[in-house]
Amino acid sequence: MAEYTLLHWKTEENIAYVSLNNPPANALSSALLRELETAFAELQQDNSVKVILLRGEGRFFAAGADIKEFTTVETAAQFQTMARKGQEVFNKIEAFPKPVIAVIHGAALGGGLELALAAHLRVVAENATLGLPELQLGLIPGFAGTQRLPALVGKAKAAEMILTSEPITGTEAVRSGLANRSFPEEALFAEATALAKKLAVKGAVSVKHALELVTAANQLSPEKGQLAEAEKFGKTAVTADAKEGIVAFLEKRQPVFKDR
Repeated sequence: MAEYTLLHWKTEENIAYVSLNNPPANALSSALLRELETAFAELQQDNSVKVILLRGEGRFFAAGADIKEFTTVETAAQFQTMARKGQEVFNKIEAFPKPVIAVIHGAALGGGLELALAAHLRVVAENATLGLPELQLGLIPGFAGTQRLPALVGKAKAAEMILTSEPITGTEAVRSGLANRSFPEEALFAEATALAKKLAVKGAVSVKHALELVTAANQLSPEKGQLAEAEKFGKTAVTADAKEGIVAFLEKRQPVFKDR
């Protein structure tokens, strides 16, 4: 395992608990982005891990990018490179073959929300604060927030959030389609863990194929999407897990998947 200073993670019962640990606000510095990239590369190779819970230590999930780093950058080309690097890391999370659940408490703002948007599922505290306030600094979102947010909440709501810089609560995030579920903050982690456990008992092959199709849904035409679904359905249906699932259904018992 690589050495980490800005995040830490542990694995229990096929779930990896990955925590951002860059106090006081878990700002997404270049160093933290590198550690995230390395950690997810390791987790992808670890067959014992079937679900990732991504959360922040302390008071926040992540309150944004590391603005202090911006003062060390001078040219448009350098800022573009910075944005592209963040986008590449988040793209890898979005394309990750195992479910990634962002567990959001406190605040997920700017780059912090953009990180959460790359996850497959978002579970939030009811009183959490979520937003893209970059225009307050004379900037715009740079880690694909302008692209992922409209896909979740629609163009009109995304434009409102970005142009006004006004955040929404966790409860509002669920209503708008930005988050999946909201809970009182004191129950958040337990509820997120319960959700992760539901996913961890699924077969890894079918989960991987389902994630690939859902992630690509907005990128493919309906016809190409359906063709891709039929192809992956064929590949999945002949696996040992599919045979076990069918037999278990007929025998009226819970399947025991072997991830093959």
